[in-house]
Amino acid sequence: MKNNNVATYDKKRWLILAISVAINLCIGFAYAWSVFQKPLMTEFGWTASQTSMAFTVNLFVLPIAMIFSGILVKKFSVKPVVLFGGVVFALGLYLTGLTVNVYTLYITYGIIAGSGIGLIYSCTVANTVKWFPDKKGLAGGLSAGGFGAGSLIFAPLAVKFITLYGVLNAFQILGLLFGGIIIILGLFLKSPPEALKISDEKIVTLAKFRDIPTKDMLTSLDFYIIWLLMVLGCISGLMIISQASPIGQVQVGLTPEQAAFAVGFLGLANAVGRVAWGMISDKFGRYNTLMIMFTTSGIGLLILYSTSSLSLFMAGICLIAASYGGVFGLFPSLTADNFGMKFLAMNYGVVMTGLSIGAVIGPKIASYAVESSGGTYNLAFLITLIINISAIVLVFAAKVISNKKQKTVTLTEES
Repeated sequence: MKNNNVATYDKKRWLILAISVAINLCIGFAYAWSVFQKPLMTEFGWTASQTSMAFTVNLFVLPIAMIFSGILVKKFSVKPVVLFGGVVFALGLYLTGLTVNVYTLYITYGIIAGSGIGLIYSCTVANTVKWFPDKKGLAGGLSAGGFGAGSLIFAPLAVKFITLYGVLNAFQILGLLFGGIIIILGLFLKSPPEALKISDEKIVTLAKFRDIPTKDMLTSLDFYIIWLLMVLGCISGLMIISQASPIGQVQVGLTPEQAAFAVGFLGLANAVGRVAWGMISDKFGRYNTLMIMFTTSGIGLLILYSTSSLSLFMAGICLIAASYGGVFGLFPSLTADNFGMKFLAMNYGVVMTGLSIGAVIGPKIASYAVESSGGTYNLAFLITLIINISAIVLVFAAKVISNKKQKTVTLTEES
């Protein structure tokens, strides 16, 4: 009977994971913003900076909405919050199709759609990690990977809709499409039972001593180390993602068309990194994996600093993008390891505010380097390389603190 319960649980959790990945593919469409930018500029006569601000607002709102998602999950459970998030996301896209000025765009695509994304993303990632206490890195990586891969899958569809129906109508069609998919799939989402499968042989209940509420998490040194690592992990990735095309044109001499093709690989590397680093962390540990990840990003920066070769340029940006993706594949499980499962949705939402800081710092470093060096990005590569080295030192310190804490817990249990 026990084995039957284990088999049923195992099937159910993989189904929940598959549903979560599919939902995150839909909200990951937000990363396809670039295909809308030029059509919107043509339609309304806006500048590139005016139009791109909508994506910046969307990215800034996302972690804030994740915090509120944690509060709502605690009160209503996962399914209602995902369904509500699907309605909000769909409404934001549909209303974007009614845009009349750039400020409307900031509200509809930036605030409303961004809020829907944050509500959903927090639920799907935290919930899948809870279903897989034995494979937290894999579950978090696959769920986050769906979000990262959304633009790869839906960007061509969006381009087709823009060509056939116009940019505003495309937003409305996609809003209705994604809203329907998320609501249908969301009906099948469930929170895990109290008894969670750890291995094929037994079912055990997770220990409760590590379930730390957000208000207590905010008083711990561990949180500030993890949050700072989130910031540092986002800086170089967001610098490259935001500037990959001009970097390719300046450093390697690519044409705009060639640079656009190269940028397409960033999305793939980002998505693969979310899954791969999460899986690696299950085997080698979170902090060991973080050190490898920051080292990989540093190698990518060194390659970009020293090369004018297209193949090496591609290798460099993909290493950095994959490491950036790893932040979102690894940090849900890192947060769960340190602060428990019960309050994971809200706790991870607070950790994710580091993304907003990294989103400001990374592009600013690139802008500063270009302006102060006469048009090259080498200074930006050096600055972010130093940031990566600092992150490795911080990870090492975090690992030492974590090991001491585990020894203390072990001694307490033995006594």
